[in-house]
Amino acid sequence: MSPTITVIDQDDEPDTDGRVPGRRMSLPGDPEDMLIDEACRELRLPAFRERFIDLAAGARRDQATYKQFLLDMLQAELTDRDLRRQQRLLRMARFPRPKRLEDFDFAKNPNVTPEVVADLKSPTWVREGRPLVLIGDSGTGKSHLLIGIGTAIAETGLSVRYTTTSALVNELAEADANRRLSSVIARYSKIDLLCLDEFGYLNLDRKGAKLLFQIFTEREERKATAVATNSPFTEWDKTFGDARLCAAIADRITFRCTLIQTGTDSYRYQATQESLFSSTN
Repeated sequence: MSPTITVIDQDDEPDTDGRVPGRRMSLPGDPEDMLIDEACRELRLPAFRERFIDLAAGARRDQATYKQFLLDMLQAELTDRDLRRQQRLLRMARFPRPKRLEDFDFAKNPNVTPEVVADLKSPTWVREGRPLVLIGDSGTGKSHLLIGIGTAIAETGLSVRYTTTSALVNELAEADANRRLSSVIARYSKIDLLCLDEFGYLNLDRKGAKLLFQIFTEREERKATAVATNSPFTEWDKTFGDARLCAAIADRITFRCTLIQTGTDSYRYQATQESLFSSTN
């Protein structure tokens, strides 16, 4: 059996020879294997390059046909590409911390319906450009749901971007000052799902509200936007200051939207109380 040399590539991105970050690569010593390895580099087929020796040995052992062996190789490459795409989309989403819907405790927040949340894991509503609004007090799971839903959508292969509302407004204001506003708005208009957290936490001046309005206008009925807010609709005029501008923004966020009300009982507070009770007994 020909010897192999194992190396581990630690680059952040796939390099020019098709290696994947942190992936264990087997470099064969057999001349034919080395030619296959080189061809995989040129064709950017990292899964082929990593697994062709093992798959060939398995095909020989199972007496698989040439077509079955080729199909196994193609499926391995497709699976690998899907995984790498998911990982890339999750990095691009810039979630502040990992949160998954599977970890959301519905028992502690009966206001949230599992069936409604399960439907939001499907990319259908995102492709239809429909909004999502999460309303509830602090500690009721809005951010968990927002990040969890965004993560599920990214894993379906769609582009997602998470940001707080204040961070987005500051980015837009800076772009406007540097005469780059059009390019920044164009970039946000292409994202499949925009997740806006802490919507309504801080009052915006008229300029900030107008900048945010441009984002909603560009995305309206084309791209999906999800917002998490602790303010009911009736209080949004305090955030935006201008009643007419507030009405225009609310109209764009709520038209055909899915509304989830997470309630007023903070389960973070409940968890703290339970922890304190346990420590004193």
